[in-house]
Amino acid sequence: MGSGTTLDYCDLTDIGRRRANNQDSKAVLPPWGTEQYRRRGWLFVVADGMGAHAAGEMASALAVEHVPLAYEKTAARSPPLALKLSIEQANAEIHARGENAFDMKGMGTTCTALALVPRGALVGHVGDSRAYRIRGTTIDQLSCDHSLAWEMEAHRPAGVEDAIPKNIITRSLGPHPQVKVDVEGPFPVEAGDVFLLCSDGLSGQVADEEIGLLAGSLSAADAAAALVGLSLVRGAPDNVTVIVARAGENEASRTSADPTSWPLSEETPAATDRPPVPWGLLATAAASLLVALVAYGAKASLGDGLTQALAFAVSVVMGLVFLGSLLAAFLGSIAPAGDDVRVLRPGAKLGSGPYRTYGCAASAQLLEGIITSVESAADGLSSRDRDRLLEAAAEARKPVATGDFSAAIRSAAAAIAIYRRMVEAARSDETAHG
Repeated sequence: MGSGTTLDYCDLTDIGRRRANNQDSKAVLPPWGTEQYRRRGWLFVVADGMGAHAAGEMASALAVEHVPLAYEKTAARSPPLALKLSIEQANAEIHARGENAFDMKGMGTTCTALALVPRGALVGHVGDSRAYRIRGTTIDQLSCDHSLAWEMEAHRPAGVEDAIPKNIITRSLGPHPQVKVDVEGPFPVEAGDVFLLCSDGLSGQVADEEIGLLAGSLSAADAAAALVGLSLVRGAPDNVTVIVARAGENEASRTSADPTSWPLSEETPAATDRPPVPWGLLATAAASLLVALVAYGAKASLGDGLTQALAFAVSVVMGLVFLGSLLAAFLGSIAPAGDDVRVLRPGAKLGSGPYRTYGCAASAQLLEGIITSVESAADGLSSRDRDRLLEAAAEARKPVATGDFSAAIRSAAAAIAIYRRMVEAARSDETAHG
């Protein structure tokens, strides 16, 4: 948990209820001052590892270690290029480690990174860990899932249930020497916008609308705790990781603060490069001018009217060729070198996000779903803990009945916090008793 400039964030991870180890990792790279914020902004990273034994833990840990390091080195030149290169370099490192250790071979991880810079929010991602933006009563999914379920959804007939497991991903860091990184944005940032990164341990248990409701209504710390806690309430079959970041006035997008184009490739033209002299066009211009002058001069000495007209026409055509060649040569001489270098101009955007948008306004229906989940979680508790949790759920339901949704959200978060503390206490007891 921390704050800097006017942004407030909280990052949490939990092993969940059924896993023996936590294969999720996270990292936050804050700017240490205004100048560093202008240069490379904030960076948030979430990774969800996969692989036998400790391979998944290793893969995700390598991702959140190498992405910030590589981003720091190149972000001053171009944040979108830095995001892409940093994730590619992390992939190369994970792949090399896997190739050199038998028990790590084939290890992989998702990786979703969000850079918050003066021009807006940029997302680089591989896999199905998600990036969201919550603004007011709307939640936007800024990343797409690189998963079989996501890709098949577009081809599924309307009304047909999807039986494809949602945890089969089609892209990850580590298994292959190269990886395709999707970069999205920059997305405009307004004061009060909330950005959220999470592993599928959260998005698989908590609906997008519920994520938007809690993240948009609570502080960063309370929202992160409530979201992880709600995943635990619903069984948390996977590790759960979330980063919640609320932008302040200083993080609001200001395009004018960075008017230059961003390079999107490593090749850039040297400052001394000049376009080649267009000798061919200049020769054409000279030849056409000569022909035009000769034809025009010969017109007066020709006695036949038709021949004079033909000579005049030739002089006009050659004059036009002269002017056209001269203009083309001039334009070629002032054109910038390196037109094959891709750049992102101010106001332009990479990717196709947001990919999905949902309303997340507080409602009795949304809150009832959360409170009912808390009540259901009480069934496996001791009598004392069960009564305490049910009492907290009942307190959360009271303001729902009167339409005081703000109070209901706070009370629901308090009930979730009670359950989370019970889970943590049970873990401590298990550890103490071996």
